[in-house]
Amino acid sequence: MSIAWSPSSPSRVVHANNLEVLPHLPDASFTLIYLDPPFNTGRKQNRQTTTSVRAPVSPASVALGAAAAGTITGFKGQRYERIKGELLGYDDQFEDYWAFLEPRLIEAWRLLADDGTLYLHLDYREAHYAKVLLDALFGRDCFLNELIWAYDYGAKSKNRWPTKHDTILVYVKNPARYYFDSTTVDREPYMAPGLVTPEKVAKGKLPTDVWWHTIVSPTGKEKTGYPTQKPVGILRRMIQASSREGDWVLDFFAGSGTTGAVAAALGRRFVLVDQNPESIQVMRTRFALLPEVEFLPELEQARSPLPDFASDGAEARLGA
Repeated sequence: MSIAWSPSSPSRVVHANNLEVLPHLPDASFTLIYLDPPFNTGRKQNRQTTTSVRAPVSPASVALGAAAAGTITGFKGQRYERIKGELLGYDDQFEDYWAFLEPRLIEAWRLLADDGTLYLHLDYREAHYAKVLLDALFGRDCFLNELIWAYDYGAKSKNRWPTKHDTILVYVKNPARYYFDSTTVDREPYMAPGLVTPEKVAKGKLPTDVWWHTIVSPTGKEKTGYPTQKPVGILRRMIQASSREGDWVLDFFAGSGTTGAVAAALGRRFVLVDQNPESIQVMRTRFALLPEVEFLPELEQARSPLPDFASDGAEARLGA
């Protein structure tokens, strides 16, 4: 699905399967990409291969070292296929999930600018497998952070430690050139204010890699009505630190559109993609006061469904 996008285009929301859109976006166009894919519930899915999203002579194929058989060496030259084979052979459920994620992550990497940053939001079941494969695919030197978003809401298990955190893996396109400005990030209160000076207490401290932040309140003003909506505060930190005013931000599991809402509020431009009609309707309402945002309707060739890795359960969720 061609959306005729260029860096001079207005911010845009696209109703489509993301794999139909991403190959038509130009290389190195986005300073920040945030991805919150559906969580893996362990159900068997139909396999999808990377060859469906890359032309044989594309720059991404050359960078990956793709051979005629479609094997992948890795962006940094590591033996990605060997590592992938060893890890996926250990866990069939993750193998199926990775077949869903892999072509989308390859496209995300192609679309990142040289100073760009990728934030990949996962849950505790998949984060460690994904970290090993992303190190091999993108390069261990491109790994910047493992962010822990901790919250304390909802039911708590009584037969194990309650799982009340998500993991956000952060990778940069070029370790020597990535953009990061912590001075622009909203500060937070000290947990032990008595141990620092009054001046520091008044100023607050910079967040670490563990973010204590509540989920979106079911009764709060921020609530859009879309299930699994992400808090503005979480996206705000990422976009403040890893992009500048005027930069482009991409989210192709857009959900309720929090990424776009925060980007617009901070003076960034955005492209959001989602194939869920409910998501598009929520974003139309959310961006009603932003007339410069374009909505592209879903076209016939963009209607191939995404694998349904998310369930209706409390721990599964789609998009931001």
